[in-house]
Amino acid sequence: MRVVWFGHSAFRLEFGDSTVLIDPFFTGNPGFHGDPASAGEGATHILLTHGHGDHIGDTVEIARRTGATVVANYEVCLWLQTKGVEAIDPMNMGGTLDQGGFTVTMVRADHTSTMIEGDVFTPLGAPSGLIVKAPGEPVVYHMGDTDVFGDMALVQEMHRPDILMVPVGDRFTMGAAGAAFAVKRFFTPKAVIPCHFGSFPIIAPNADAFVAAMEGSGVQVVLPHVGTGVTFTA
Repeated sequence: MRVVWFGHSAFRLEFGDSTVLIDPFFTGNPGFHGDPASAGEGATHILLTHGHGDHIGDTVEIARRTGATVVANYEVCLWLQTKGVEAIDPMNMGGTLDQGGFTVTMVRADHTSTMIEGDVFTPLGAPSGLIVKAPGEPVVYHMGDTDVFGDMALVQEMHRPDILMVPVGDRFTMGAAGAAFAVKRFFTPKAVIPCHFGSFPIIAPNADAFVAAMEGSGVQVVLPHVGTGVTFTA
């Protein structure tokens, strides 16, 4: 599996015949300096953790251009339909959907989910984390935006993720200490990729504190360069 980080919480997973975007926030993302069209090129699926602008991002444009299937909670999917997105596959907490070459499971996250357009506030259901499983590939857990919570122990027991994508930017999500505590307390991953930092001035500018907090844990912390792919094996 090839994993590309585009800054903030945006990722691209490439494996088998699938090209999966998670929270594809490209346009307006201060941490991303590439071409949004190239970042979304060839997408077969778009997975969304929740309904905030910095996570829905370029979903509408990419879905219209590529025909990618959008997997998100029910409310987000219906909202996207009003924007002209046709290929949707709605789900909710605890559900698992088969997308052909992989499955996606929606799990809990502690956060909010509202789209703000000017002075219009649209509630978009509950936020989530996402588990991606494909035959012969590492299990990926994108935590979305969340605080640490005790039921992460159940996520580990049920899904045993190999790769964790963990928010560390503080203020709106776990900070470095909370994120490191969550990883060390609840998970036994092969690798952890910190995210949701370095994009906006009001969150942590880097992942240094998280990296320091993970020292001695035995867990590999991967800090990919924005737009550069890293390959992981099961």
